[in-house]
Amino acid sequence: MPANTLDPAAAAALLARIRDWGRELGFRQIGVAGIELAEAEARLFDWLAQGYHGEMNYMARHGALRARPAELVPGTLRVLSARLDYWPGAARGAWSVLADGQLAYLSRYALGRDYHKVVRRRLQQLAERIAAAIGPFGYRVFTDSAPVMEKPLAAQAGLGWVGKHSNLLARDGSWFFLGEMLIDLPLPVAAPPAAHCGRCRACIDVCPTQAIVAPYVVDARRCISYLTIELHGPIPLEFRRAIGNRVVGCDDCQLVCPWNRFAQPSTEADFLPRHGLDAATLVELFAWDEATYLARSEGMALRRLGYARWKRNLAVALGNAPGTPAVLAALAARRDDADAVVREHVAWALAEQAQRCGRL
Repeated sequence: MPANTLDPAAAAALLARIRDWGRELGFRQIGVAGIELAEAEARLFDWLAQGYHGEMNYMARHGALRARPAELVPGTLRVLSARLDYWPGAARGAWSVLADGQLAYLSRYALGRDYHKVVRRRLQQLAERIAAAIGPFGYRVFTDSAPVMEKPLAAQAGLGWVGKHSNLLARDGSWFFLGEMLIDLPLPVAAPPAAHCGRCRACIDVCPTQAIVAPYVVDARRCISYLTIELHGPIPLEFRRAIGNRVVGCDDCQLVCPWNRFAQPSTEADFLPRHGLDAATLVELFAWDEATYLARSEGMALRRLGYARWKRNLAVALGNAPGTPAVLAALAARRDDADAVVREHVAWALAEQAQRCGRL
């Protein structure tokens, strides 16, 4: 019997085995979703119509394809959604880093190995386990690497609910990566869990730039993660002070979420902090030349920024830092940086420091 014609009992038994194999590979959870995303598609197009995607043109480029898995991979019947936890329990406390203006804050996901590599490799291994057990079947694996609506699919697969900050949220928090396997196997689908945000609006209230413009709606153009990672040009002046010492991304909406009190540290060594980046000083990082940046960001999501955006972000953080002699010297040393965007941000930072000194 071809795998894609499994009877319900055989499909349920196979799913139980897949979940066992997933746990052996380090996945906390594996769920199964159908391929109907009409409501999510409507919300996506409304979000795009508002321009909330900013310069992330790839969000609009594939149109409805993003919400139609069977058009992305013909023959798809189900989507396996997988969760891999990443909270780095050994890292310096996030709030303590944010409170120290001399330190650089990197989003917790960016401290270790690039999650794309880790999750995609594990999903491929899972697919090979399935094929070894049932024979060849149709599949493709993705990890934030194709037009796939991973959060609505994960919610449908029973992994959690979409919180007011737009991240997927479970009763043990939101510090996890998602990956998908589009398959042609008729596995039983999960029942989506109820949402449990209630009246809480902690994530909305804490956002430094008020990017969560309504519950479940994020204007990416205001989001510090977008501004420091996705945006290639100058960071708008109105947001630079609010960025504080956040150099790569922002976790505030997750840090205040009550459900994250129940999060457990990841057991994945790949996600442990590298090169002391959980508590490095801004001055230290701003001194990196390009060769150092490339060497130390190898294999990390940090590499995606590129050296120019790395310097741009650090310049903003140094403009917000305590005006120590070391901070002022670091900025002065890059006053004539080869990159025009970096030069402009350094000039802004020096002006901020001068203005702050004038107010003291």
